Amino acid sequence: MTTISPYPLQWPDNRTRLPANRRVRSPFRTGFGKAVDNVKASLRGFQKDAGIRIEHVVLSTNVDLMNDNPRDPGAAVWFTMDGEWVAFAVDRFPDVASNVQAIHHIIEARRTELRYGGLEIVRQTFRSFVALPAPRGWREVLGFSADKPDTITKERIEGAYRLAAQAAHPDRPGGSHEAMAALNRARDEALREVCAK
Repeated sequence: MTTISPYPLQWPDNRTRLPANRRVRSPFRTGFGKAVDNVKASLRGFQKDAGIRIEHVVLSTNVDLMNDNPRDPGAAVWFTMDGEWVAFAVDRFPDVASNVQAIHHIIEARRTELRYGGLEIVRQTFRSFVALPAPRGWREVLGFSADKPDTITKERIEGAYRLAAQAAHPDRPGGSHEAMAALNRARDEALREVCAK
């Protein structure tokens, strides 16, 4: 069984990140705790309305005990439905609470689809949210798991990438196209996050 980490943010591989300079002002005035409660209620309501089982629900963000306003405010709600991982991921707004609240509204929109179009329409919509969770975040792939975010620079990312590429490259013993692709994704995600600061 795949494990999704609540912290740090585990973003779905098949979702593009929004650059920080393209985030928009939030229309929501909901605090983080209330937004989380709203998502839970929406998922419970959807499960009841649809008569299907939703399991393994995880809210993944960069919020921790010491910081509820991280530089990367993205949020992702992961769960399994019909045995497949589904992820609603939002980084449109500059604060985590607003991105979580947006996920609540996305789930409520699926409930509206269910009421008016039936479960088959909702299943079609959910296909676009099916996600294969990244097995490891970029910090782990590049060896920065224990580093403080402010110490990770573009130069350090590139250096860690070059070092890891020596082992991951398909021309090397033990390397593969898949390992190199995962390393490339990790580097790209790291650079997007660090350069957006």
